[in-house]
This record gives sequence, structure tokens and C-alpha cells, in this order.
Amino acid sequence: MTQSLFGHVEPFAGDPILSLNDSFKADPRNEKVNLSIGVYTDEKGRIPVLGSVRSAYERIGFAERPYLPMDGHPGYRDGVQKLVFGAAHPALKDKRVATIQTIGGTGAVGIAADFLAKHTPGRTVLVSDPTWENHHGLFQRAGFKTTTYPYWDRARRSVDFDGMIKALEAADSGSIVVLQPVCHNPTGVDLSEEQQAAVTEVLVAKGHIAVFDMAYQGFGTSVEADAAFVRRYAARASCLVANSFSKNFSLYGERCGGLSIVCRDADEAERVLGQLKLAVRRSYSSPPMTGGLLVATVLGNDELRAQWIGEVDEMRTRMDSMRKLLAGQIRALSNEVDVSFLLNQRGMFSFTGLSEQQVRAMREKDGVYLVGSGRMCVAGLNEENVPKVARSFVDVSQG
Repeated sequence: MTQSLFGHVEPFAGDPILSLNDSFKADPRNEKVNLSIGVYTDEKGRIPVLGSVRSAYERIGFAERPYLPMDGHPGYRDGVQKLVFGAAHPALKDKRVATIQTIGGTGAVGIAADFLAKHTPGRTVLVSDPTWENHHGLFQRAGFKTTTYPYWDRARRSVDFDGMIKALEAADSGSIVVLQPVCHNPTGVDLSEEQQAAVTEVLVAKGHIAVFDMAYQGFGTSVEADAAFVRRYAARASCLVANSFSKNFSLYGERCGGLSIVCRDADEAERVLGQLKLAVRRSYSSPPMTGGLLVATVLGNDELRAQWIGEVDEMRTRMDSMRKLLAGQIRALSNEVDVSFLLNQRGMFSFTGLSEQQVRAMREKDGVYLVGSGRMCVAGLNEENVPKVARSFVDVSQG
């Protein structure tokens, strides 16, 4: 070949978190600890198969698997709406919510970005600083310019609420604002109910478009309580809500998510649903069948749904206990290292405040893997590896 059509193509540096996970797998040390990728593992370090999901799998059997509709399985969509908004929410009673099944939470945010790019183009997208990096990527792919609003106060290891409010007030009216309503990734720090109310007032007053990315429902306080911010907001104004079942159903590879758009009335919701279906058709055509059937079966059966909620409660309780255990172990080793932030954060992640250099030292010396930003996946902790992590944390903090 004398010419190359693609000689100008730049190499892909790789996703920092997924690449770090590959490095962990290649590490030959037996006592290595993976606290990088956002995957829930049990006390033995395994991704659990939930009993409710196993029962659902037995029920769906091995029947034929035709294409699902563009908007997904009807039972799945109904389950998403009731789980996210609550069965008695006025928006559902008025049929003002358009919901589709998506390829994971990432697919939900991606379709949301594509939908907004077509119907509300040219607006600035604001995401929290820091945030899940794909928030930038997915909206930029759709043609938006993204910027940030302050969220993390590094000195206090808490929310920079004053900075957040000032940024939202200063943003152009009608901007798109991406919010994580619970278990914020990567900080693990959420807004209080009073702060949520204040943010709501600013968003409504400025005519901003709220996009909620709720990937960890049930990992904060409870399945119901974790949706409170979304439910209160949806009672006030239109919004978009992306949700994921990867973590709370432990269905990572099945790619199960949902996108709901709260509209003004039923007519608007029907037209919006049509445009969402078109966006799916132009992207991946239709969502996967097996994952959709599993989620629909669990959420549509009272017994399985109750069992699933209990299993989510167990996962959340284990993560909470690991936070307390790690904090206790660190305090036992040193009173000079502040660990109060661990107990104030919740969900899968903790923003440790460690520098990239300190994170690198933990990885190279002790085989303890954190993301370079200092984010730690609490779900990767267990009673066996907590002492090792605590010692490594203290060593780099005091070194």
C-alpha cells in the first residue's frame, strides 16, 4: 500500500480507570488490592449474583429472544418509572414521563445528550468539578461545550456549596446542568436536603435544564430515600433522569439502564418518547433483551422486588461497615491522620484527598490500587485487606 488513509489518526491513550484495572490484573503480587474500578464485590472479592436476579433468570427461561422495541421492554420501562419516581408521583399519574430502556447508565446519558443536542442546541453544559469524566465526553460528542461548577472543597473534604450556587446563578439562563442526586462519583459527598432545595430554586429561576444521573440508587440511604431529590424536583419542573442497574442489580455486563424525561403534559411526553425512540434507532437500534427481562421480572413481582431491596440493603450496609472499619484501623495506627471524611461520605466511592504521587506510592509499594485523583472504591474493601490498606494509607499520609 503506497498511501495510508488513516496515517493522521492519533493513538488512544486508554481510559484511565479501565487501563488501571488492566494494570491491576497484570500485577503478579498475591496480596494486591483493587480499589479503582467502580464495581461492587462481596467479602470474598467476587461480583455477587443476587438471589432475586437468579430467581428471575429461572423464570424467564430460554424462550425465543426477538428484538425489543426501540424504547425497550414495557415491563422494564414501567419498573423504571415506579422505582425512580415512586408509583404515586403526580407526573406518572398524569402520564407526563417519557421513559426508555437504555444500554446502561452511560447509554442513558448519551441518549440524553443526543436528544438535547437536537432539541435544545447551542447551550452550555455544566458538570460538577470533579465528576465522572464521561459526563464531559458524552456531551462533547453530541456537540456541546462543557464547563464545570464547583463541587468539592478540598480543604474541608466536603461540598463547596457556596461556590456551586454562585456558578449556577452566574450561568446563562437555560443552561444544561448535570447533577448526581445521590452517592456522588467520585467524592462520595452529597447535598443535604436543604442544599437540594436551594439548588432547585436556582435551577427553576434560571430556567436551567436539569439532567440527573442516578447510577447508585439504594447505595446511599435506601432505594426510596435516594430518589427523593429527583422526585421533589420532578414535582416542580421538567427534567431528565438517567438511571443504571449495573451496580444495584449487579448486572454489569448486561448493560441495563433507563432514561426518563419529565414533560409538561401527556401530549408532550408522547412526542418526546417518539424522539427518544428515533435517537435510539439512529444509535444502537434497540436495547438488549435478557437484561431487560431480568430487571422487568424482578421489579414487576412483589416478592422478588422485596428480596432485591433487601439485597441492596445488604450491599449498602457492607460498604458502610467497611468505611467504619477502615477509619478505625487508620485511627489505631495514627491519631495524626484525619479520617472523619470517610464517615461523612457514602456510596461506592470515597475521595481520600491523597495526591497522585501518594496514590502512585501506594500502588508501587503495596499493590493498593486507587484512581490517580485519589478516588477509592469502598466496595473493594473487605475484612482481610482493610489492615493492609490502612497501613498503606497511613504510610503515604505521614511520609
